[in-house]
Amino acid sequence: MGYPSYLSVRLKAVAELVSDGRCLADIGTDHAYIPIWLVKSGRISEAIAADVNRGPLQRALEHVRDNGLEDRIKLRLSDGFLALKPGEADSAVLAGMGGGLMIRILKEGARVVEHLEECILQPQSEIEKVRAFLLEEGFLFIREDMVLDDGKYYPMMKVAPPGQKDTCSRERWSPVELRYGRLLLRDRNSVLRAFLEREIRLKKEILSALAGREGEQIRRRRDELQKELTYAEKGMEYYVMQRDYAGD
Repeated sequence: MGYPSYLSVRLKAVAELVSDGRCLADIGTDHAYIPIWLVKSGRISEAIAADVNRGPLQRALEHVRDNGLEDRIKLRLSDGFLALKPGEADSAVLAGMGGGLMIRILKEGARVVEHLEECILQPQSEIEKVRAFLLEEGFLFIREDMVLDDGKYYPMMKVAPPGQKDTCSRERWSPVELRYGRLLLRDRNSVLRAFLEREIRLKKEILSALAGREGEQIRRRRDELQKELTYAEKGMEYYVMQRDYAGD
């Protein structure tokens, strides 16, 4: 079954990370597009679509009814996982929200999260902070992906909550890995590469434009840009290494 037009490139990529056969909890569901497609495609049999606001939840209900899925997708007014019981779902999607909010939801919903087999996370900001939180809490990174959608880059990850995997441990990632994603760098993700190349080009252009200009604000901006450029160049080293090995 192909993807419907209402699923953006970003939402398609998020949906692809959900394991088949799961009972999904879509937290912050908005239009309930992900659970509707996953159920209709046969990837999953049932889902809970939850949102903290009544307006989005009403839109979700209308879409669920339009697709005749009232008996398979439950609607839940919920701030994160707070209206869910442990064991009601074994997979969760949190997508399209800020990183700080995502961390709060995972912390406050720990009683439910610890019973999940997987979490699919697509934070819109503070990606580095989210990765650091997950590692500190003992989540296991299973897979990372990154897509370009309407001119914006969206990283996302599939993780297993603490205790769900024997190999789960509090790994230490380098600053570059926290910033860009260890698995994305390891797999030489092509979208991440395009992002890094763009970052390097833009930072160099701005630094060149600032050359010769004086002032404390200019100096701070130049230092910040140089730091970001250094990170991006270190990220690109993963791709350079791949090319060097291929030539041996």
